[in-house]
Formats: sequence, structure tokens, C-alpha cells
Amino acid sequence: MRLKICHLYPDVLNLYGDNGNIICLRERLRRRGIDCELQRVPIGEKADLSNADLVFIGGGQDFEQEVLLQDLRGGKAAELRAAIEDGVCVLAICGGYQMLGAYYETHDGTRCDFIGALDLYTVGSPQRMIGNTVFQCTEECGGAELIGFENHSGKTRLGSGLKPLARVVVGHGNNGEDGFEGAHYKNVFGSYSHGPLLPKNPAFCDLLLRTALERRFGSVSLEALDDRAENAAHDAMRRRLLKS
Repeated sequence: MRLKICHLYPDVLNLYGDNGNIICLRERLRRRGIDCELQRVPIGEKADLSNADLVFIGGGQDFEQEVLLQDLRGGKAAELRAAIEDGVCVLAICGGYQMLGAYYETHDGTRCDFIGALDLYTVGSPQRMIGNTVFQCTEECGGAELIGFENHSGKTRLGSGLKPLARVVVGHGNNGEDGFEGAHYKNVFGSYSHGPLLPKNPAFCDLLLRTALERRFGSVSLEALDDRAENAAHDAMRRRLLKS
């Protein structure tokens, strides 16, 4: 088996260790003897997302999202929407997650239209939502408990056609008000969690890999790995945040 991963905009969307998610995905494939082809697609470079099995989009600052819009409108937005509807697995973090929605509106009313792949929108707030987080994934998203880190001023609202990724245990999540974190649509998983997210949440990483592999090859069984180090990192932060 061979899995093709596309890392979209690694040159600008790489805050808070987000590139570590790619390292984690590749390493967990390597340990299982599964080949991985990685395509990094920076600004200005063409990508054939129809051939990707898993697309990763990291987080960036607001001005970086604006810089990307022209490039997205050059063809990548349409490709990304088509790939999502075709069931390609996508992990989008923070700014990358926001860009999949309809628009971002700053707190003073300036609106920036995004690609409209997901039924969500984001409105900026004068206050930032910052800190380590604990989220409980929905059963549809594997049910795992996720440890992450968030830093965003945007408050994201999900439309009626979109389900959340998780419920907030500690932190703010999408908007600090409704108790939800992230979004799930088909095989797309959006989250505000930096950190990077995947190394200390191995069960969720394997959910992404299984989703991508089964779309390409049908039913697969992933070999269990020794996750003692990963789970120790997860549990240490969990104890600190829940004080238990």
C-alpha cells in the first residue's frame, strides 16, 4: 500500500508546530511498513488534489490567509472543494480550518470571502482565545479525547449542514460559547488545535490514516503501535489541565 499526502501551503501555514502533524502521519505509516508519498504545495505551485489521499492544511496569521486567497482563486479552491466532495481525507487546523468556510469577518466589519467548502463562517473578536485544551471527539469522529493548544480571535459558527468534531472539556473551541470544537463533514476534520495536534493524540492520527487508506483500498486493519510515549505526553497534559 502507498498513501499520498498533500501538504498545502507549508511555506506560510505552519504556526505552533503544525508541520509536526506531517511528521507524525509519515512516521506512523513507516512503522507499519506503508509507503508514503508527500507532496508539498507552496503558494504559486499547482497541485492535483484529485490524486491525494490525505490533505493537510495548517494554521497561519490573518494577513497570511489574505495572501493565500488569490492563489486559491487561481484554481486550488475549486480543486479542494471537489476533493472534499469526493471523500478525500482532510485535516485543517485553525486558519486552514477557517479558510474552508464561507467567510471571515473582522471585529470591525471587514469581510474576507473564503472558499465555501464547509457550511461555516468566522467573525473576529477583540479578545483572543488562548491556552491548552481538552476536547472529547464525537463518536462519529472516533470518540478520542484530544489534547491541543489554541490561539485565535475568530469565533466560528457551524451551519445546519455541519457537525462538530468534539465537545469542549477545557478551553474555548469554536467560539467559547456553544461548547463545540472544530467541524466534521464527510472525511474532513477541522480543528483549532495546534501543538501539533497528532503526536500526543495517536488514536486520532490513526483515525485519519484509516479513513484515507480505506477510501483508497477498502477495509484495512492498522497494526497496533507502541504508543506509551505518546500517551504519556497526552496524560501528563491532561492531568495538568484537569488537575486530576
